[in-house]
Amino acid sequence: MKNSMQRPNILFIMPDQLRADFLSCYGAEFLATPHIDSLASSGLRFERAYSPSPICVPARAMLMTGRNAIQNGVLTNEHYLRPDLAECGIHTWPELISDAGYATSAIGKMHFYPWDIDLGFQTRVICEDKRWLLIEDDYHEHLKEHGLRKLHGNEHEGYFENKGAFVHNNPREHSWDHYVGTAACHHIRNQPKDRPFAMMVGFPGPHCPYDPNEEDLAGLDEKDMPEPIPAVPDNAPGLRETNIVGNRMPWNGVDYEEFTPAQKRKIRLHYAALVKQIDDEVGDIISALRETGQLDNTLIIFSSDHGDHLGDHDLIGKATYYESSIHVPLIVSGPGVPQGECSSDLVSIGDITATMLKTGGCELPDYLDARPLPGIDNSESPSREQIFGYLAKGCMVFDGTWKLCRYTTGESLLFNLQEDPREQLNRIDDPTCQDVLRRLDADLTSDMLRSIADSNQEKLVAHSALYDETEFGRKGWKRRYPQDYGG
Repeated sequence: MKNSMQRPNILFIMPDQLRADFLSCYGAEFLATPHIDSLASSGLRFERAYSPSPICVPARAMLMTGRNAIQNGVLTNEHYLRPDLAECGIHTWPELISDAGYATSAIGKMHFYPWDIDLGFQTRVICEDKRWLLIEDDYHEHLKEHGLRKLHGNEHEGYFENKGAFVHNNPREHSWDHYVGTAACHHIRNQPKDRPFAMMVGFPGPHCPYDPNEEDLAGLDEKDMPEPIPAVPDNAPGLRETNIVGNRMPWNGVDYEEFTPAQKRKIRLHYAALVKQIDDEVGDIISALRETGQLDNTLIIFSSDHGDHLGDHDLIGKATYYESSIHVPLIVSGPGVPQGECSSDLVSIGDITATMLKTGGCELPDYLDARPLPGIDNSESPSREQIFGYLAKGCMVFDGTWKLCRYTTGESLLFNLQEDPREQLNRIDDPTCQDVLRRLDADLTSDMLRSIADSNQEKLVAHSALYDETEFGRKGWKRRYPQDYGG
C-alpha cells in the first residue's frame, strides 16, 4: 500500500444526462446554479468536454476502466464489462485507488450489472436508474420505510401528454436526488480520519422522466427556456426514426413522432427544475466538506455521462453525436487546480479516470485510453487533438472544428462547428470539404482498428514469439487464456 496520508480526498459528482448549457456557469441565463458555479469560480472549468459514448452504461464503463467503449466491449446499455477483467490484468479505478490506501465509496446511481456488485468500491449506497423500478436497492428500502415506492412516470398525470414531463407524486424529501445528496453528506461526515477518501456520487437526475417536485419549479418560467435547435429533415431522418422507436418501448412508452414546441418547452422547464435541485444538493455536499474541515483538501470533479437533446433536432434523450448529446460540463476544483480559470482544451470525460488515479498517487496502467486532464496539479498532459467516439450504432471523430459522424442507419454527417455551431449544414457531399472528410475518415478508421486490436489482447496466444520456445514444441502445451494485458 502506498503512503496515502499526503494525498487529497477525491470527490467525483456525476449527475445523469446533464448537458453543459443548462448551468449558469456555462452561459444559461434562464437558470441559476450558484453552488455548481462556485466550483467553477474556485477551480477550472473545461469549455470543450465531451462524452465519447453518449449512453449511460458505455459512458460509465469507460469511466470505470479508463478505456474506450470498443476496448471495453461495452457499446450499448445491454453490454457490460467482462467479469474476468482482473484476470486480464485490467482493474477499475476504485480497485486501484483502494490499493493506494483510499477509503472508496459509491453513492447513488452507478448502472452496474449486476446492480449490487462493488467493482472495487469498499462501500455502496445504491439509488439506481429511475427506470429500474423493481430493483430492491437502498432507496427502495428508504421509500418502503416511509410508506412509499418507486413510481413509473405513467402513474402520473400529464406523463404522456407532456412527453415525459410531470410533477412527481413522492415528496421532495424522498426524491431520488435528495436521497443521494443526503446519503453523500452523511458519508462525508462519517469518513475515517486515518486515510483519505475517494467517493463517486451519481445523481439519477436530470435524466428522464422529467419529474421534479413543485418546489423546484418555483421561480422558473417556460417562456424563459431556450428554443430548441431546429431539425434539418434531410440531415439524418433515420436517426429520428430510431429515436422515436426506441422511446416507444415500455421503459419510456412515450411517442415523440409528434413533438410540438409547447411540449419541448415543458420538458425543458422540468429538466431545468431537476438541475436546480441537483445544484441545491451540490451546495449541501460542499457545506458538509466545509463543516468537517475537508473542503480545502478535496479534489472535486463535477461532470456528466452525456447530455440530452431536449427537442434539439427534433430528438429526445441522447445516443447521437450532436452537441446537445455529447457536450457536457466538466469542472475541477481543489488542491493543485488553478482558481477561476477556463480551459479551451479539448478533453474527454474518460480523462477523469486518469486524473483521479494520478491524484491518488497511482501509477497509470499502460492499457488506459484516458490521460490526465491538462492544467491539474501541474500536469503536462497535452490537450487532445481529436475526440473519438464509439457506440454500437454510430461513431465520431471531432478535432475541435470539424466533426464527422457515421451511423448504422447509413447516414453520415460532417459539420464545421466554428462556422455552424448549431449543426445545421451537413457538408458530407460538399466538394470543397472532401480533403477534410478523407483526413477525418482515415483518422477514425485508424483509431477504430487500434481499439479493436486492443479489445482482443486477452486472446493472444502468447506475449512472446513461440517459434523458439522449447515448451511450445512439446506435446501437451497449454494455451493460457485469458492473457494478462500486461504480459
